[in-house]
Amino acid sequence: MNKLKAACLTAAIASSSVSFAGGFLTNTNQNVAFNRMMSREASIGIDGVYYNPAGVVFLGDGHHLSINWQLAYQDRTIKNDYSLFTNNVNNPITPREFKGEAFAPVIPSFQYAYNKGRWSFQGNFALTGGGGKCTFDNGLGSFERIVAETAMAACGLARTVDGVLGSEMFSSDKAFGKTGKYSFNSYMHGRQYYFGLSLGAAYKVSDNFSVFGGVRGIYATTNYYGYVEDIKVGNMPLYMVLDPTKKDAANIELSCDQNGIGFTPIIGVDFKTGKWNFSAKYEFKTRMRLKNKSVNLVPSIGNLPANLSSQMTQILTHNGIPAEQAEAKAAAVLANQTVQKTMLGLKTQFDTELDEAIGEYADGKKIAADIPAYLSVGVGYSPIDPLRINVGFHFFDDKNAKAYNNRQEKLDHGTLEYNAGVEYDINKKFTVSAGWQSTNYGLPEEEATTSKDKRFMDDKSFVTSSNSVGLGGVWHFNKKMSFTVAYFHTFYQHKKTTESVELIPGNAINYSADYSRNNNVFAAGIDINF
Repeated sequence: MNKLKAACLTAAIASSSVSFAGGFLTNTNQNVAFNRMMSREASIGIDGVYYNPAGVVFLGDGHHLSINWQLAYQDRTIKNDYSLFTNNVNNPITPREFKGEAFAPVIPSFQYAYNKGRWSFQGNFALTGGGGKCTFDNGLGSFERIVAETAMAACGLARTVDGVLGSEMFSSDKAFGKTGKYSFNSYMHGRQYYFGLSLGAAYKVSDNFSVFGGVRGIYATTNYYGYVEDIKVGNMPLYMVLDPTKKDAANIELSCDQNGIGFTPIIGVDFKTGKWNFSAKYEFKTRMRLKNKSVNLVPSIGNLPANLSSQMTQILTHNGIPAEQAEAKAAAVLANQTVQKTMLGLKTQFDTELDEAIGEYADGKKIAADIPAYLSVGVGYSPIDPLRINVGFHFFDDKNAKAYNNRQEKLDHGTLEYNAGVEYDINKKFTVSAGWQSTNYGLPEEEATTSKDKRFMDDKSFVTSSNSVGLGGVWHFNKKMSFTVAYFHTFYQHKKTTESVELIPGNAINYSADYSRNNNVFAAGIDINF
């Protein structure tokens, strides 16, 4: 039960958000122009309010507005192989596939700039992180793993008690049994939105060089809900040994809301020369602390001795033993040093891991969730007027952005992204474009370990490196208005991990996982100059 509680609470993070282009906590697809071209760091356009704010000043005088809509769909697949999964009476198969679906039908963003002379005053509103809800209808592999291990532990305790009792009671086929068979129901969903509003100004130092300074305010709001219920070991519901009067005594329910505010200073430069354009932007680290507001249902193992005594007394009395003798025999069993040692070990481990699990979702607590510093650079080249070619680079300093329990320290390096894009004006009315981006997360190289605490990756929070491709087009209605459509797809790599588990000293079994994702984004937008 201790590990089961921990799994339920921490698994919420896996269902927190739809994943877009960018780092762990940063969405870089904040304008449809990115979706159709992928490389916008060195472009001069209204989308530059996010990608190249210093370059926006070269758009010319007047008001410039971009209104964007995105629809994103992603599924996440984890294939787990664990021999104990064959004890699941409803699905005795291993390897097992667990799939989560994330859907965000409306992801808006707005960019605005007012240019006057050498100045450009700008504002941007977008989802800088998160952006949707992910649901695991059947829970996660870590859920089932802990249930399976709990079932084995319950059978072990049953054998210990029955051995001292001298008769088969809790280890009988009518109760827990001897083989660790189990069943349960689980569910998890979560949502995460990081709303960002940035304001800033660019200044044209010369006809070829400009600078930018600004700040983004971020409001984060998240919600996690999930449960593990109806746990049965063998033919006995687990609640029977915790509190037989309450059928939900062994159920676990997580309901947690988190909120936080952070601020991101931003600077940028842009330099034009001939057919070339060079740009750079730096976003400082955002200190973010999320405050929890939680209402969680937690089972208690503290009543286990009393309930075991009550169960033994009732069964012994039912078998014809006088009540006083039954109570005395039950008390003698629970006073046995082996039984006490077994129960104490379970309770100590339960209390320890319960505290660790509640740590991240405890009501009223503030959780570290920094957004990493972000550097982007870009180069643009236009060999002929209708053709523009861009390349870009992103670096997210993930290792220096504090996360819960300093999880960031397990990374080998920050996220690295490379991109390239091209757009071509077919005529005055239509522009077509395409692009590519490679994302390399700094995940540890080690795939095998004897401790899950040494791994960065698990099904409760995982990413895999990827390649994305995008394409789209622009319909220029006139000089003041244009309409853009785009689509991009992300091809994720597979990441495999293996953990050696010793449930019995000297007898190790492997718990392996294969992680991957699939991502699709559709987008449309209108740009207006007035």
